[in-house]
Amino acid sequence: MNTRVRMIVIGIAVTFLLYAVYEKHYNMAVYILGLIGYFIWSHYREGTVFLATQAFHKQDYEKTKALLSEIKDPDKLRKRRRNYYEFMMGNIALKEERVDDAEYHFQLASRLPWKRDAEKGFVLINLANISLRKRNYDRVPVYIELANKLKLTERQKAIIEKIENELNKQT
Repeated sequence: MNTRVRMIVIGIAVTFLLYAVYEKHYNMAVYILGLIGYFIWSHYREGTVFLATQAFHKQDYEKTKALLSEIKDPDKLRKRRRNYYEFMMGNIALKEERVDDAEYHFQLASRLPWKRDAEKGFVLINLANISLRKRNYDRVPVYIELANKLKLTERQKAIIEKIENELNKQT
């Protein structure tokens, strides 16, 4: 849910809460309070990352950026949401040619837990690519080594091979 829809649902729930208290249905009031509490919790801990991920997979980067901008304090997100937040922010920064911002977001994403090695592999590949672009040739082998320790897809292995070839040309 985006922030606007979440606030509308909370407003409706408050209306039902007031009615339940007025009619002395205290059991129902407790359930409604729990629902309101969950929506408030999910606003801070989940944010709009799930919706942004769906838009990101559809390559709708403007919508992704708008949904991620609704998150006011990414430090409060759960770790399993924060990693995707940082990954998508890094990719958006790369698309907008803000290489330093992209590197910052990918660095944060590389320190967070990932469910699958291939997901973390993309983060490390992006960091290697950014370091190559910024001519930080000493950092590229470190990122490649870290990525090679993970279980990568064939596509990722091919990208790493291209980065290694480019690195060998530059050094």
